[in-house]
Amino acid sequence: MDCVVTPLKTLMGFSVHLNVQLKFYNLPVKNTLVTTAAIAGALAATTLFNTTTVKADTTSSAPVTTTTSATKDTAIASAQAKVNSASAAVVSAQAAYGSASTAASDAAAKTAAASASAAATSAATSSAVANAQAAADSAATAKSTADANLAKAQSTAAATSRAKSMTSAAVVSAQSAVASASAKASDADSAVASAEAGQTVTANLMKSDDPTQASAAQQYFATKTAIVKLLPSGQVQITIPLTSGLEYLKEVSYNGVDATFTKTGDHSANITFTADPATSYTLAMTMDISSVMPFMPIMHETALLDVDTTIFNGLLAAKSAADAALTSAQAALSTAETNAATVAQVASKAASAATAAATVASDAAVAATSAATNLTSAQAANSTAQAALTSAQAAQSAADAVLAAAKANLDSANAALTSAQAELKSAQNIVVVTPASSTASSASSTASSAGSAASAATATSNVASSASTTTVTSAVVATPATTKKATSSTPASSTTAKTLPQTGNENQSALVALGLAILTLGIYPMMKRKHA
Repeated sequence: MDCVVTPLKTLMGFSVHLNVQLKFYNLPVKNTLVTTAAIAGALAATTLFNTTTVKADTTSSAPVTTTTSATKDTAIASAQAKVNSASAAVVSAQAAYGSASTAASDAAAKTAAASASAAATSAATSSAVANAQAAADSAATAKSTADANLAKAQSTAAATSRAKSMTSAAVVSAQSAVASASAKASDADSAVASAEAGQTVTANLMKSDDPTQASAAQQYFATKTAIVKLLPSGQVQITIPLTSGLEYLKEVSYNGVDATFTKTGDHSANITFTADPATSYTLAMTMDISSVMPFMPIMHETALLDVDTTIFNGLLAAKSAADAALTSAQAALSTAETNAATVAQVASKAASAATAAATVASDAAVAATSAATNLTSAQAANSTAQAALTSAQAAQSAADAVLAAAKANLDSANAALTSAQAELKSAQNIVVVTPASSTASSASSTASSAGSAASAATATSNVASSASTTTVTSAVVATPATTKKATSSTPASSTTAKTLPQTGNENQSALVALGLAILTLGIYPMMKRKHA
């Protein structure tokens, strides 16, 4: 869009022509400062010269009223002040809108970056999470199996340990039994050995027909004792010491078996015979005393040997029983020792298995803990990225809300400017009525001056309106509603428009210089950008 303003004024004898041509392109919002500066320069220059030649809007629908010149000037000045104030509000709203657009654009960029980061993190961690989950599950299964094996191994170890204790106790008991049996067998052996060695017991020869009377042969057995020995057959060997009369006593027999004579001297001997254990024995004797008494015949008589040999009864049976008990105890001990050795070996293996199972279970627990930690880390990384994305989205929403509010304020300011421009046009259309025809020339001059002021005000309003409309249009175009991304990065100038004079009574030289300076500041960046 092209806007051409050609003000003309004679200042201090010089004819000053100011041709300002502003070309508005579809510039990004970040050029708002340049555009605003150009517009402000144009407004200031146009108002300062106060001789802008613009064709009046004769087609305005504003009502036409009649009043005095002073009233019209007041109305125009009031309307112009409103236009200037509305223009300043538009500039301020444009600056706020530019800042909000930049913030929204930055927030959108951050959201996009956070989204990309979250997507990348999710893509990177999804596999890690899956692997960590699988590893954690596998480790948990391994730990469960290891724990079960450990419990079984510990139970087996405990059972074998109890068995070991029992077999050990059995060994001890068997050893005690062997010791006891051995002691009994030893006692039995000692008793039998003593009996086999022989014991001296009381022995008397009594009359066989009267056991209460001593036999006549008693005198030859002066010791009245007998030596009794236990034989392995269970019988006893009985030895009677014959102290004298060996030459007279010729035979001694028991149950038809002759006794053995072992001489111990010229007149003494030991008479020995074998018999079953009993309390007395009937002996048959042959006496020959014819050497001293020739008239005496050989005598055959019986005598009762009163000797108790039953003292050895049961010794052999006791010895046999003790020996059998000892053999049995020894066999039991051997069995107990064998069992104990076997159980001890099993218990040792079970204990080793329990130890190994405990190691496996411990390793499995460590692996499960590590896998769970890795899974938590992977999930935490994903959660962190998602949290960052959520935060960025919230920040973008807040920036979008600020941008919407700034847009609403800008629209409101533009509406206020349009209203002020309408009021200015209405003031410019007021018809001034002079009271007398003699003052026609003066009235005509005044009307011409007022018309010139009105035209200048109208041109100023149009330029401000065009600048405002152009700036807003540019900002809206650069901010698509679908993406909510603003492209503005340079906020518009917040320079407050001032009410410019509508008469020529001020120091016009200073004002003209100020207008040219402002205009130059606005146009130069645009020309520089255009030729860049």
